[in-house]
Amino acid sequence: MSDINKVVLAYSGGLDTSVIAKWLTETYGCEVVTFTADVGQGGEVEPARAKAQAMGIKEIFIEDLREEFVRDYVYPMFRANALYEGEYLLGTSIARPLIAKRLVEIAQETGADAISHGATGKGNDQVRFELAAYALAPGIQVIAPWREWDLNSREKLLAYCAKHDIAVEKKRGSKSPYSMDANLLHISYEGDILEDPAAEPEEAMWLWSVAPEAAPDTPTYIELDYVKGDITAIDGVQMSPASVLETLNKVGGANGIGRADIVENRYVGMKSRGCYETPGGTIMLKAHRAIESLTMDRELAHLKDDLMPRYASLIYNGYWFSPERLALQALIDESQRFVNGRVRLKLYKGNVVVVGRESDDSLFDESIATFEEDDGAYDQKDAAGFIKLNALRLRIAARKGRASH
Repeated sequence: MSDINKVVLAYSGGLDTSVIAKWLTETYGCEVVTFTADVGQGGEVEPARAKAQAMGIKEIFIEDLREEFVRDYVYPMFRANALYEGEYLLGTSIARPLIAKRLVEIAQETGADAISHGATGKGNDQVRFELAAYALAPGIQVIAPWREWDLNSREKLLAYCAKHDIAVEKKRGSKSPYSMDANLLHISYEGDILEDPAAEPEEAMWLWSVAPEAAPDTPTYIELDYVKGDITAIDGVQMSPASVLETLNKVGGANGIGRADIVENRYVGMKSRGCYETPGGTIMLKAHRAIESLTMDRELAHLKDDLMPRYASLIYNGYWFSPERLALQALIDESQRFVNGRVRLKLYKGNVVVVGRESDDSLFDESIATFEEDDGAYDQKDAAGFIKLNALRLRIAARKGRASH
């Protein structure tokens, strides 16, 4: 422990990280630098500065990373149509590598020996933070207090605060009973009644969306413009990546879109039940697949679909900076060269319905696809040979008595 002189702490200003800030100085006798990232979690991040100053922290970093988050992390992920286990849009997972990257950079800027985080020893986030950190700075030291201390309950944490005069919010009456994480892509809920997979979430839990049955009776129509697989405008208005996601979150939430209740397999081995609100991401996934359906070659699209579960698992498990994810990303980004155009959507009571798509790079040829007389590009007689050739192995197997029934 004597070789730790300075630590950069991922600091939210909440109970856990406030305790960690003091615990680090007590346990390691080191200086603490705090880093608070604004990735669109809502609320003010500046109060974290005052809390850190009150604890005697000298170096305090508070940074607005919203544009970088959406541009360099969310958008590349959505080019892949990534879904973990068929349902989870990876809202928490995709924010961790960015936060870890800045932790490492700040450690290098300030001459710190280590970084620290408040992720528990049961969760995925410890893996995501640390794999990212080691990929970027192989010699960095990581301190994970939840794997070291015995302050394993809220009561013990509050007692520690009382002992060390750490000012924290102690009222629980208005505090959510759930463990929550939010950023521009989503908000997650775990704990309390959700630990029973049979228990229906309370309506009051949801913060970003109305219930589908309470959504407007009139549908909302929106148009999204795409350039190389990324949304660049909504209803003809050019927007930055973060503004796109903010806008889609609002319109999606107002129409009851984006709720998910999932039992997922954590990388550390256990099953976990979580609820998520991802209104903007739900819209983005549906629309992106729609513009790809018009502009992307069949075999390339199918290859992407084959690779997507692996890509999604890499992000979920914390391998954003791995060579395999970077290689997959290069393929995915190349696939988006002609994913340009416009998608029209109808949002109605929890549903995202594609009602139109158009592109100058469309591969849809009406003169060939038509059920009416075509221009001769497709000779229907050719299909007979095509079918016979593809049926050959099936006919041989059947003659040998290997046909399946």
